[in-house]
This record gives sequence, structure tokens and C-alpha cells, in this order.
Amino acid sequence: MKRPALSLAAALAVSQFVPALAHAQSTPTLEELARKVDQLSAELAAVKAQLQQQKTAAATPLPAGSAPAAATAAAPAPAPASSEPATVLTSYGEINYNRPKHSADAQADVRRFVLGYQHRFDDKTQVVTELEVEHGVASASDSGEVEVEQAYIEHQLAPSHALRAGLFLMPVGLLNENHEPTAFYGVERNFVETAIIPTTWREGGLQYVGNFDNGLTAQAGLTTSFDLTKWDAASTEGAESPLASVHQEMSLAKGHDIAVFGAANWRGIPGLLLGGSLFTGNATQGQPGFASARITLWDLHARWTPQRWDLSALYAQGRSSNTAALNAPPVGNPTLIPERFDGWYVQSAYTLWTDGDRALSPFARLERFNTGRRYADLGPGLTPDALPTERVVTVGVNYKLNANVVIKADLQRFKLVGDNNRFDLGLGWSF
Repeated sequence: MKRPALSLAAALAVSQFVPALAHAQSTPTLEELARKVDQLSAELAAVKAQLQQQKTAAATPLPAGSAPAAATAAAPAPAPASSEPATVLTSYGEINYNRPKHSADAQADVRRFVLGYQHRFDDKTQVVTELEVEHGVASASDSGEVEVEQAYIEHQLAPSHALRAGLFLMPVGLLNENHEPTAFYGVERNFVETAIIPTTWREGGLQYVGNFDNGLTAQAGLTTSFDLTKWDAASTEGAESPLASVHQEMSLAKGHDIAVFGAANWRGIPGLLLGGSLFTGNATQGQPGFASARITLWDLHARWTPQRWDLSALYAQGRSSNTAALNAPPVGNPTLIPERFDGWYVQSAYTLWTDGDRALSPFARLERFNTGRRYADLGPGLTPDALPTERVVTVGVNYKLNANVVIKADLQRFKLVGDNNRFDLGLGWSF
């Protein structure tokens, strides 16, 4: 009885793994392949459980006069793999509804709609692009934006090593490279990875990606940097997200200052991800009248998915140097450049129910973040007070119709400003 069960398990595993691997070879990032391997591990565990149930049922004596149940049909062998298409279309989108405490401020929004393509020139070289539209309409009189989210060439140096050149997402945190609505819990992206890490953050440059046999993925490179000369001390934009207010997005980006970055993510144990990243670069771009200053951002993160659980945690911290000199001219304005900003969150989700590809997963998240943790000393009466730390508790549920479509709902409670408390609904897709 053991041999047929093991053979069936092997056949099912191969039938699942082969097409998935073919698909992974057409995807732009090694991280997506790692997520697919984790998913296949969970599916294989489910297959093993079903085989054990069938083995137990087969060992149970049948009542007199009854006939054995029909044998489970073997999975058909996969058809011979055809050549992958040279061009692959990709897309994701989010449609959200937010209802704060004061319902007059409720709004519905096409938060983002993204179209992309990957085109493989040969077996080692491909181009990856994404074009994003935010808030449904972009025009001179509307708040929407049209932006290139990614546009880079990837060339394989070896099966596990590649170079990327162009505009790419920075390998920082858990969300920045994997920000499709089907990849995270909650209607809106978490605050730490928007206010501290300005997801989706991209830079232009050169990047090395290596995937090693011990489960380590390493990324490093040279990129464009931030532009602190864009800081608007009279606006509240910098208080909402210091780095989002000065990133350049490869749009006529000043290129005097070049940054360096590195990231490492280890997946040596199935279901476990441990990682961190570091970015640092000068950020005043040699502009006259501005003192030289450096921005540094780093993070540590972890994710563990034992059986039905999905547990994650992240801490991120940013620093700006020489801010006393930069803040002296606009002193007295409401939003000066912080010397330090940081945040963390912990999150727990549980897959409560599944039926085929459908899944219901409630979750809870606690996060604390401060976009003005500390300011450089400007003298008595001139140095801004540190901003209070915001604490947000989010509880909700993700319902996946299948692997590509998700419906979300959550409640968010804010410690500092109760008027921000809200109920959210969301619809998302990705393929």
C-alpha cells in the first residue's frame, strides 16, 4: 500500500511543480519563484494529508455485501511543454472604498491600475515594464498620476545570477517588490511601508541579483538617490512620508549624487523568510546653496508561514545627516527635515477556510511609526519638538476567490487622531 501512495504523491508533486517552474522562468524576479516554491510546499503537504486519509479508509473493513469504492483516477501526465511565449502581459489593480468616522468624507477610488509586459529577447535577456495609473483619471485638473513603475533589462549571467539595468523596485522590506493586492493583507498598504519605506519606491541604476543553494538571495547595486532640495517646509507632505516627498522616480532625476544599496533574504527553511536591507546616498545633488547631506534607510524583516498561519514583522529606520544646516533657512515653517524617522509592525493572519483555490483569512496588525522621531538642534526655541508616535491597529479579512482575485475588508483604529478611524473595503486582482 505504501508504494502506490508514494508514487501518486510524487506524480502529483511533479505535475504541480513542472508547469509552475516553466512559469517562474518567465517571471522577472527570483523572489516570485521563491513564493511559488512556498506555495507548492503547502500544496504538497495537502496532497500527503489526502493520501493518508485514503490509506486509512482503505484499511477500514467494508460491511458485508458492499463493494469497494472506485479507485482514485491517476492524474494525467502533463502534456509536453511548449516553448514559452516571448511576450507576457501582466497586470494588477485595486478598487477601494474608505469610510472614516465622519461619513461625509467617505470615498471610493480606483487606487491604482497597472499594465505591464515582459519580453524575452533570448534565453538570457528580457525586458520588464509596468505602467501605472493612480486614482482613475490623470490630468492637469485631477489628482491622478500616470507613471512608469518599472522599466529594466535583466540579463542572466548564470542560472542563479543576473544583472538588471534601468528603473527597478528597490529590494527593501516585505512589500516594496511584492505589492500586488493579492500579496498583502488589508485594503490599504501598511503605514510603516508607506510612511517610512515609500512603497512603491523605485530608482534607476544597476543591480546584481544572486540566488544561492543555501536559500540566500542577495541583491546589491548603484542607483539614483533622493533630492532634499525638493523639500517643502511649508507643506505637510514631508510629515506624512519624509522620503516619498523627496524621491525622484527617475523623472528628470538629478544625477549628481549616486547611492549604494544591498539586501539579503534567506529562505533556507521552508516557510521562513529572514531578511534586511540598507540604502545610503548623498541627497542634495550638488545644488548651490544647499549643504551636503546623506539619507540612509535600513530595515529588518521576517515572515513565517507554518501550516495555516502567516506571521510577519518589520522594523525600518531612516536618517538624514546635516539637517541643521538644511533647516536653518526655512526655520519657523511647520515641516522641517527630520534627523530620524522609524516604525515597526507585527502582523498575524490565519487561513480559516479553504475550498479549492478559495480561501478566507482573517488577520490583525499592530504598527507604530513616527515620521519625525528626532530633529537636529537649531538652538533654544528653534528646534522642532519630536512628533508623537502614531499607533494603528488593523483587523480584517482577505477572501480569495482564487489565486488572482481578492476581496478585502478591515477596520482601522488610530491612537492620536480618532477622526481617522475608518472602515475599508477593497477589490484587487493580479496576473
